[in-house]
Amino acid sequence: MKYLLYHGPSWSPGPVAEALSAEQVELRVAGAAAEIHLDDRPTVYLVDPPTRASVTPQALAGLRDAGISILAIGKTGEQDVPAELPAELLVGFVRSPAPTRELLVSLRAAFRISATARETSRIRAESAARLNELTELAEIGVLLTTEKNLDTLLELILSQARRVTQSDAGSLYIVETDEAGIRRLRFKLSQNDSRPDIPFVEFTIPIDHSSLAGYAATEGEPLVIEDVYMLPPDVEYSFNPSFDERYGYRTKSMLVIPMQNHHGEVIGVLQLINRKRDLAARLLTPEDATRQVIAYSPHTVKIVRALTGQAAVSVENSQLYAAIERLFEGFVRAAVHAIEQRDPATSGHSERVATRTVALAEAVDRSDEPTFRGIEFSREQLRELRYAGLLHDFGKVGVREQVLVKAKKLYEADLDLIRDRAAFLRRSAQWQFERERADYLERHGRDGYDEFLKALTAGHAESLATVERFLKVVLTSNEPTVLTEGDFASLSEFANQTYQDIDGIPQSYLRPHEVRQLSIRKGSLDEGERQEIESHVNHTFDFLSRIPWTKGLSQVPQIAWGHHEKLDGSGYPRRVRAPAIPLQTRMMTISDIYDALTAQDRPYKPAIPTTRALDILGDEVKRGQIDPELFRVFVEARVWE
Repeated sequence: MKYLLYHGPSWSPGPVAEALSAEQVELRVAGAAAEIHLDDRPTVYLVDPPTRASVTPQALAGLRDAGISILAIGKTGEQDVPAELPAELLVGFVRSPAPTRELLVSLRAAFRISATARETSRIRAESAARLNELTELAEIGVLLTTEKNLDTLLELILSQARRVTQSDAGSLYIVETDEAGIRRLRFKLSQNDSRPDIPFVEFTIPIDHSSLAGYAATEGEPLVIEDVYMLPPDVEYSFNPSFDERYGYRTKSMLVIPMQNHHGEVIGVLQLINRKRDLAARLLTPEDATRQVIAYSPHTVKIVRALTGQAAVSVENSQLYAAIERLFEGFVRAAVHAIEQRDPATSGHSERVATRTVALAEAVDRSDEPTFRGIEFSREQLRELRYAGLLHDFGKVGVREQVLVKAKKLYEADLDLIRDRAAFLRRSAQWQFERERADYLERHGRDGYDEFLKALTAGHAESLATVERFLKVVLTSNEPTVLTEGDFASLSEFANQTYQDIDGIPQSYLRPHEVRQLSIRKGSLDEGERQEIESHVNHTFDFLSRIPWTKGLSQVPQIAWGHHEKLDGSGYPRRVRAPAIPLQTRMMTISDIYDALTAQDRPYKPAIPTTRALDILGDEVKRGQIDPELFRVFVEARVWE
């Protein structure tokens, strides 16, 4: 039947019945509007006088909105629509008694109006559905383009594709190329609503016609399969039922679509499994699959192809982003290696500072300190902090190597000169001893020689002892100190003591610049050398500022620049105070000082135990030089571990 006519119990089709039957109109009795059921066919509700009492304007409005035409029959003598029937809801009014022809004309017009309303409603529904699909695709596209992590992106692609197609399960393959240049498909992801407990194991399959995914990747075209257990006998590909057999699942309909980039290259394969009538249904038995699973429609294929086009670009971008990250990571590693090659004594320092600074930032995220309430470091900010930590000492490449690796107060060449001087003093003393002994014998012979030799030997021994004491004082003073300790009074004695050089010219045991170097009260550097070392911070900032950092890494130069600044303004290079020192830099300062104190490989000082290092940091907190809240978190979280 093409049409449907509802009428009240008291209305009789009479003479129009034959005409209605010929026009394929099905007649149904409805005593009230609630008894009318929606149908795909054009529908007319004929309201005769006895039925008026059972209908309300609200009910009629609902029928009209559903695309049902409402035609009223008047009472005998009524010339117009009665007041109890809203005229705006009717498509027509037939006077009673109505001629057969007039009634048929009115009914045919009502059916046409209903058909038009139904078609309009269908078109609107389809338009709304298409608009909804386009909106969903646009929203999915935004999600895909903003996600950079490949694993998260793949999860997003598969879950969204399954959602828009109402698929129970699905999997994703990514094309990879091995060292020999052979391309294969790697099984990267699987999702299954009915069996979420199934373990996932990665594996690879060849890109050829033997498998469904391999066939789609080879041909670059989708496979739409209504039932994988009923494949045509002449196809090259086959379905592997081992998964179903192992886990008691029933795979039925399947859509396998290659993911192609804008060059048309296949970079992966999306496999959707078991499209369901009801997305919430679970396929726990073969009967569930039979009842719920339907085939993937051509329109669904179009939607998924559009989605996979977006997904392919996003995956390629993510892979490119990861490649750039690896490239940049390699550059950072090379830069750190360059630093450590110039200053092997600090090998591992940059990595340890970066690791501890990031760990401190993560501890701040977890902290209940009121100061840090609302502070949360994103993955990108932690990455920025790590790069700043790794590169904070890169400016040391601009410092002279002899200053950079200076382990003692004297340079090795200067110490060698002093050793040579001591050797000269020994030889001079020996030569003086032999000359005086020979002169005595020549002048006096053996007379009184024994007494003279005894006194001469004692004086010679004293001269040698002076030389040895001189060398010992130099070697002792040459050792750097960690704190302001040491007594260098003996240096003045030897600075004023002279000997005659080979030309007979008086010379001091210690030259003024040697006394100055050996009198350094802390560490191994004099003021000029210390300023040169401290300049590495500005070199670091200048170097890092030349790198075109991305927006998420733009603060790397600023963070690294201030790692030797102190909150009270006593640091360097700018001597700025707390407000001008970023939180990330304050964290790096603590990590840097701790590592400098506890490092085992510094030639100019012994390593300090953790407890002593924490005490020194605590003293700096008391002096207002480092952040007390950050130091408290550093200690409580045992970041050094």
